[in-house]
Amino acid sequence: MYDIVIVGAGVTGCAVARYLSRYQAKILVLEKAEDVCCGTSKANSAIVHAGFDAQYGSLMAKMNVRGSVLMEQLSKDLDFHYVRNGSLVVCMEEEGLPRLQALYENGVRNGVQQLEIVDKTRLQELEPNISDDAVAALWAPTGAIVCPFGLTIAMGENACENGVEFQFDTEVTGFEKLDAGWKVLTQAGAVETRTVINAAGVYADVLHNMVCDDKIHITPRRGDYCLLDKETGGFVKHTIFQLPGALGKGVLVSPTVHGNTIVGPTAYDIDDREGTNTTAEGLQDLMEKAGNTVKGLPIRQTITSFAGLRAHEDGHEFVIGEIAPGFVDCAGIESPGLTSAPAIGEYVAELMKNLLGLGEKEQFIATRKGVLDPKTLSKDDYRKLLAEEPAYGQIVCRCEQITEGEILEAIRRPLGARSLDGVKRRTRAGMGRCQGGFCAPKVMELLAKEQGTDLLHITKSGNNSHLTVGRTKEGGYETV
Repeated sequence: MYDIVIVGAGVTGCAVARYLSRYQAKILVLEKAEDVCCGTSKANSAIVHAGFDAQYGSLMAKMNVRGSVLMEQLSKDLDFHYVRNGSLVVCMEEEGLPRLQALYENGVRNGVQQLEIVDKTRLQELEPNISDDAVAALWAPTGAIVCPFGLTIAMGENACENGVEFQFDTEVTGFEKLDAGWKVLTQAGAVETRTVINAAGVYADVLHNMVCDDKIHITPRRGDYCLLDKETGGFVKHTIFQLPGALGKGVLVSPTVHGNTIVGPTAYDIDDREGTNTTAEGLQDLMEKAGNTVKGLPIRQTITSFAGLRAHEDGHEFVIGEIAPGFVDCAGIESPGLTSAPAIGEYVAELMKNLLGLGEKEQFIATRKGVLDPKTLSKDDYRKLLAEEPAYGQIVCRCEQITEGEILEAIRRPLGARSLDGVKRRTRAGMGRCQGGFCAPKVMELLAKEQGTDLLHITKSGNNSHLTVGRTKEGGYETV
């Protein structure tokens, strides 16, 4: 019997697990994919929103502003990339100025600090590549960018180090009410628990509706993105939004914490909860809109495109709270969900502490160190590292300069990588210009060796995404 079962190991589930792990409780996270950060959390804008957009008084606004405040210190505690670069919401015509003013006033009411409306001259000083048609912008210095993989993995690892159990490749199929809790049904068997936390992303309404008569509905909202080469990394310094419309803040242009430029997302409401494929229509739409706020966008330097899904609840509000005895929702967590994750974790942990009467641990591990990046070391420290661990001198990913030592560490860590994408999210091996064209075979060999398995069993992202189809000859090499 567990005290708490969390369904979903995305950024919300991992945040809840991390903040709950400070309490004396037996906690299990169930995830249908093969790793943390496999859904919405891996494919988004990577923005820490300041909090001016969410409607005043909403739970979304409160979680956004609080999450933005928590994020910087959390990045130091858990060692993931975070940069406070500031954001600009650009108004392209005089007729839009009242809406820009309303956005400013909403942000002030939400408690966002340092907001300012800047005129065209100041805007061009902040961003030389801004469109000549821009007339003004809302300037939010507290806006930031983050690594969404790093954030999610860091919170998951820290939770694991504090005793939270994770079970992957385990899809929840139903629930049965018990006298003192719930039986969680999965395709891998049943688990009994005192309480359930539903953090299932685009499937959160499905789980909610299994146990609650007050139904909710989530629409998967697909967003297409283009990631540009690191050569474009200085094209913009701030996150540049368009003035919000009915479907959000439009197509943004932003630097990333790793030195690329990201452009997106589009917004298409679809039925397929696994529909993360890009489309020619979506990418064309993205490219047409991307240059609206900036001039000379080097979109031809795109190195990859991808799509992610946002869990859009019909009321456009976070649904967080107890919906049945011992069953707590974290549903409808769309943008600004990434920003809000630490605040949601904090909020739900407090709720569960009161619900279950949990006491704090005497020995809570509050910090975590990420995968060692030898590029951050001094020459003397790097020489010492090589003397002890020669693998940190063997470059595997040439585009991102990732060493064998980093990849081995990523595989061996708590919640270590089990697939090519798992290594990529933890080290960036395969995220560069060639997108793994050169390093993938070596990464596969390292995975196979560390897991004590055959190359034929190594996958791109778990399940049936095998990368080899057979051997070219007996005793020879697999064909990738």
